[in-house]
Amino acid sequence: MSNFTLPAGVPGARILAFGDYQPAKVVTNADLAQMVETNDEWIRSRVGIAERRIAGPDESLLDIAVHAGGKALAGSGLSAEDIDLVIVATCTPETTIPNVSASVAHHLGIHAPGAYDVNAACAGFCYALASASDSVRAGSARNALVIGAEKLSQWIDWTDRATCIIFADGAGAAVVTGSDAPGVGPVVWGSAGEHYDKIIISDRQSFLHQEGQAVFRWATTALHPVAKEACDRAGVAPEELAAFVPHQANLRIVEAIARKLKASNAVIANDIVTAGNTSAASIPMALSRMIERGDVPSGAPALLIGFGAGLTYAAQVIQIP
Repeated sequence: MSNFTLPAGVPGARILAFGDYQPAKVVTNADLAQMVETNDEWIRSRVGIAERRIAGPDESLLDIAVHAGGKALAGSGLSAEDIDLVIVATCTPETTIPNVSASVAHHLGIHAPGAYDVNAACAGFCYALASASDSVRAGSARNALVIGAEKLSQWIDWTDRATCIIFADGAGAAVVTGSDAPGVGPVVWGSAGEHYDKIIISDRQSFLHQEGQAVFRWATTALHPVAKEACDRAGVAPEELAAFVPHQANLRIVEAIARKLKASNAVIANDIVTAGNTSAASIPMALSRMIERGDVPSGAPALLIGFGAGLTYAAQVIQIP
């Protein structure tokens, strides 16, 4: 049997730029109090959310993803012609066919890229980023556009107090390229499938259902070792982190993981307060906004960790662009 010729890889991958997008419509806790039996204090004390953004009736998941992807591409210094892989992490498409990624590529003028969607729920962006990094390092792609985008509002029962106060819409994106030195660390990922039914949409006629207390207990006990292992594999101590950007599931979960990780010098993302839980969009959206505000320095290490339905999780250290 003859040997195959394989593409030449590169030593590492790094992120050139982030981008984010939020719909214009703001829904406050006071607004929700007009719809279900709740109030601002009740919501803030349980999940830490003050307001969230909801897509308009004519604003699709594709629209949201295109906005964030276009912003990341513009900030990267690359053109559409330079991108040869597009990955969209989402669990809330309007339909499953066609995939979101190929449509996003077309709308951004990216010609004939590899294009696929990833559904690892709220861990989706970290899964997609790891896949893009590996593809670039292996030589399967030169430059990748990775987008986390969600329109959760279309899968929520707005009369269910347990979910309507939490979830929201938005998108975040990153452009990944090859580099001589690693700028995306090794991924630590896995799943706790025995808890698959804790967050579920049971059929096409159903809305998202979540067993909040069970998810809270799992997240606050099982995830800080994953975060620490991602630091260990990257060779970065928690106290060296400039930023810690966990999935914005719940402010109490974010604070509990950060406390146990002991990332004493890191800026802790708290986008949850004004953005709500945007699933696969939350990590890139939060970090994009932190970079724009000047909260974190370019070139410094940041730890990302996503976790959610499945139950899936993934973490990696990156270099802030």
